[in-house]
Amino acid sequence: MGRENSTVSLATLADGPSFALTGGTVIQDDGSQSPSDIIVGADGRIVAVEPYLDTSACDACVDITGSLVSAGFLDAHQHLDKTGVLRFTPNPSGTLQGARDAFAKYARTAGSDDIHKRATRTVERCLSRGTTGIRSHINVDKDAGFHGIETLAGIRDAEKDRITLQLVAFMTPHPGQDFDWLAENIDRAVALADAVGGTPAVSEDPPRYLDILFSAAVKAGKPVDLHLDEHLKADVHLLDAALERVERFGMQGRTVFSHVSVLSALPRAEFQRIAERLLALDVGVVTLPAANLYLQGRDAEMLPPRGLTRVAELYRAGVTIATASDNIQDPFVPTGSGDMLEIARWTLLAGHLRGDELAAAHRMITTAPARLMGLGKEYGLRAGARADFVVTDCIDTDTLVAGGPDRAFVFSKGRLVSQSASEAVRMKENA
Repeated sequence: MGRENSTVSLATLADGPSFALTGGTVIQDDGSQSPSDIIVGADGRIVAVEPYLDTSACDACVDITGSLVSAGFLDAHQHLDKTGVLRFTPNPSGTLQGARDAFAKYARTAGSDDIHKRATRTVERCLSRGTTGIRSHINVDKDAGFHGIETLAGIRDAEKDRITLQLVAFMTPHPGQDFDWLAENIDRAVALADAVGGTPAVSEDPPRYLDILFSAAVKAGKPVDLHLDEHLKADVHLLDAALERVERFGMQGRTVFSHVSVLSALPRAEFQRIAERLLALDVGVVTLPAANLYLQGRDAEMLPPRGLTRVAELYRAGVTIATASDNIQDPFVPTGSGDMLEIARWTLLAGHLRGDELAAAHRMITTAPARLMGLGKEYGLRAGARADFVVTDCIDTDTLVAGGPDRAFVFSKGRLVSQSASEAVRMKENA
């Protein structure tokens, strides 16, 4: 990666003041790549990203010729309160309802220390793989109470200089859920969160439930992020009901629909009608390939479906679509490493993107989730943004997504938080 002393110098920037990286190739917001230098200020923000910058005033300068620089990866949909509970929460059916039941039982006894330990472990693993921002849905209901969201709010605030963590108050309507309890407690939950969420498809009264969620969001001035139609039953979707509330409550540009698996079960004309409404109301979509591949279609006797939404068609239609991990090693998804490049590959393969759309998969873990998370000018390789980026030995975006780097350096707020090298690279260096 660049000249021999570049790697050594790059590795010393963990606690350095202002610095410059010169000679690298930067992936721009529009997906193009250009040779550019990067200057990072002592405040952890980017000063400039341009070719041939004057770096004489920087405290350190590192030549990264031959390296590719990407903005930090973003995981727009996780469940950090559930992460790592697989061995405690068996789900022998492998179904969505089986997973819900398993976690609900565990949540009644999960304490703050347990949640904190599991969540911080996953955050560290994500950081080590280049993820510099996570939006996590946190259950708030009679089973989980406020343990999860209070614990994660503490982690969010304590780790803000190392990772951007957003919390969604996931007001979970288990069977028999008391709507009065939800109505009485949602404002308290939303006050701790960055967005409002829920899962209307399992509510006993979806219209009333949606009104509670949207009303609380408007009252608090926060966005909405719904688990919407995580199923393949074309005759019971709630897309129109949710879109009607986006318009009625004035939540255009501030609403995300996660999963929307049911779009793949709708006739094409019906899908196109919904896609046009998503575009008109500026509603974003997050696909969760790991969960949908694992949980959906288990009852199919023939040709089991992939279970994802229409990823490629939504992307090509211009809908802002991101991809994310969802659950990591729990009854919903028993696997997961926090590697967003892995999720990007799953999305390309399972979502029917083409081999010439690898860069699209990269946008689904960078600029698309940045927009859906409302990061604005805080994110990206641009002056004034928080200096969250990944320096790799890949030659271009396609190779970054297709196979990943052999060597990577992860920077968060201008500080080196992780570095890694493949076994082959380590053996070569030690030879």
